[in-house]
Amino acid sequence: MCNLASTMSTDQVARPERVGFWSDWLDRLFHGLTSDVYGDADFDGHVSTVHAGDVVLTRLEANRHRVMRSASQVRGSEVGYLKIVAPWTGCAGVEQQGREAWVTPDQWSIYDTTEAYAVANPVRVEHLIVMVPKERLAERGLALDPLMARRLGGSGGVARLALETMRSAYRELPGMSDTAAQGVGDAIVQFVHLSMLDLAGVASAVTQREALRERIKRHVAEHIADPQLSVDSIALALNCSRRNLYNAFAEEPDGVAGYVLRRRLEACRQAFDDSRQAHRSITDIAVAFGFSSMAHFSRTFRAQLGLAPSDYRRGAAS
Repeated sequence: MCNLASTMSTDQVARPERVGFWSDWLDRLFHGLTSDVYGDADFDGHVSTVHAGDVVLTRLEANRHRVMRSASQVRGSEVGYLKIVAPWTGCAGVEQQGREAWVTPDQWSIYDTTEAYAVANPVRVEHLIVMVPKERLAERGLALDPLMARRLGGSGGVARLALETMRSAYRELPGMSDTAAQGVGDAIVQFVHLSMLDLAGVASAVTQREALRERIKRHVAEHIADPQLSVDSIALALNCSRRNLYNAFAEEPDGVAGYVLRRRLEACRQAFDDSRQAHRSITDIAVAFGFSSMAHFSRTFRAQLGLAPSDYRRGAAS
């Protein structure tokens, strides 16, 4: 719809009172786009933005409006994103590549900011807008053009899981560490990719297994500080069997338990490298990322990184 992350600060509100004011504000909000408000005399809107690594999630609440990007405007664009529109309330019409898709709550559509497009919001809306760097999906070899301005979600499947992941991420990201946020961003990219595969008609048992693996990774990222996080607790939370978990991680060298351990060790390592956390003790950091036994933490840290935690931290500080 627009590059909300770069045009307005988090949780910014604008409520212009005269026509001359709303046009200026729309220019700031929808920078580089053509926009209008269906001839209304005023406009108000509210945006709030969070980041999951290089994935940007924005909640938009606004009066009815529409935005367009022409081919000439596209040529001046510097960064390419695939942008997702997922209404909480209201609806949106996404137009690109000669197609138009109307989406309502529990549905979503995606478009390419490096091509001409238009997005119509004919009623007051509350949308989740998700920006995924285009290169992260383009590098996976899937033909993207035929998948733009199509309707996804609404009836279950991978696209529904993708929507739940994006909504959950928006709610939970403010309380997450940078490491966890990056993991959630990776999960969003993977779910969007799987949804595109499904839309393209190449869904298979493999993609369903990948979808479960990404749900597991998202759950681990969100609960990395819980010392009770385990294969059994993950299976219970995701309502699946241990066998399903093992099958989902069949291509991972150390399985689900090994993945959890690696994520915890990596989170601790990043904390040791962060000068802003130099005041925290090794024990405090280890406990914060789910280790309940310091002996186990020290042993596994040395096995993975070749140094004791204290030696590694001294080296990082020097």
